[in-house]
Amino acid sequence: MSVVVSSLSKHFGSVRAIDDLSIEFREGAISVLLGASGCGKTTTLRCIAGLEQPTSGQISIGGQTVFASARGIDLPPARRDLGMVFQSYAIWPHMTVLENVALPLRAKKRPAAEVAERARATLTSVGLGQQIDRGATQLSGGQQQRVSIARCLVADPRLILMDEPLSNLDAKLRIEMRHEIRQLQRRLGATILFVTHDQEEAMSLADEIILFDKGKIVQRGAPEELYFRPQVRYVADFLGKANLFPVTARPTAGGLEVVADGGHVLASGQVSGMDGGGRALAMVRPEAWRIGPVDAEGLTGRVEETTFIGDRRELLVQTPIGRLTVMTLGMRSFCTGEGLSLTVEPEYLHLIAEAA
Repeated sequence: MSVVVSSLSKHFGSVRAIDDLSIEFREGAISVLLGASGCGKTTTLRCIAGLEQPTSGQISIGGQTVFASARGIDLPPARRDLGMVFQSYAIWPHMTVLENVALPLRAKKRPAAEVAERARATLTSVGLGQQIDRGATQLSGGQQQRVSIARCLVADPRLILMDEPLSNLDAKLRIEMRHEIRQLQRRLGATILFVTHDQEEAMSLADEIILFDKGKIVQRGAPEELYFRPQVRYVADFLGKANLFPVTARPTAGGLEVVADGGHVLASGQVSGMDGGGRALAMVRPEAWRIGPVDAEGLTGRVEETTFIGDRRELLVQTPIGRLTVMTLGMRSFCTGEGLSLTVEPEYLHLIAEAA
């Protein structure tokens, strides 16, 4: 189901929560709206849902205009044929699991037999077929969120909106639910707009990430594209950890030679981000560094701090171009003060065409 937003703005007094936003979301995909608190992602979702009235602009769902400020169109949420899953489970405590899920169909005055059959089938599809007669609040957090998802799905909405639906779950359960949502989307072929501030959640779920800042889209694309090829410093800083430092790129027959301040050659070859030479900001992800002995080629460095994180270790390494963050497999240990060398392959060094 296509969703098209055109010149959308939403002001709260002097604050522009959404600032002239235009975007078409991918049909049949999970689009994750990502960003820090107050960036405009949730307001955008609520405007699409009809829970907030935009200041101006237009929204269409499946080719139908549901909001247009210039024409006075503003369909209520119930007429937008969408389902929504909230951060809170929004479950009625006095109802059973089946009764909670059946609510949207009862609101549409569907026949009782159809309501019961579809509610049971939907609960089975989310793994709750054996829990239908239990009180909804007697379930675990993960099960309650599945009830919320089932209630969203039972009426076969054209569009599914999810607003931080996993934030109240513990870490292990969040990972499990990500997988379940992904499998659900593949099975249904649904269009899902998913709001989160969690970077790992976004990258594990999304077909496309839309990164917001100050009511605008900073960059959109596949998770790998935003992570490895950010267009601006904000994206590099926001997604994961990044080593950022000023460099000069010099054209060569084989691509670019990247030289850090002080004359240290970091890489030579096909480097992403710039076609020609000039000053730039280099980005190297911590896991991209190759560690060698202190007398090998590359940047010489000394370990200032090491942190064990289970499956990996994070090292802070002091080098001639500054302190760098390095990730390595957790099975290899390092000592504070230990010397080493760092190199990076050209394909893992990305240039942002802006001065540091």
